[in-house]
Amino acid sequence: MNELTPKEQRSVRTTLLFLRVRSGGAWAPVAKALHVQEDTLAKVAYGRRAVTGRLAIRVARLIDVGIDDLLAGRHMSSRVCPHCGHPPEDFENEETVIE
Repeated sequence: MNELTPKEQRSVRTTLLFLRVRSGGAWAPVAKALHVQEDTLAKVAYGRRAVTGRLAIRVARLIDVGIDDLLAGRHMSSRVCPHCGHPPEDFENEETVIE
């Protein structure tokens, strides 16, 4: 049984996809930074595996945000695409949106 809600898992997945986009479109640098296998990370990001609490904590540490902010999605713009991780074109000038 997974302790993360669907909304929390979606937030972590969107963050993983965003990190992939920011690292040049490859899973390798993200997987290396999180100390997980590329294949496993891709499966989690695309919903074929559940996001674990351990992975969520690693992601929060990597991007230097609190776990609560990561799980609630308060650490990045709500305009980042949850399907591919691409930020909007004007992302650099946008402040984080808090729901």
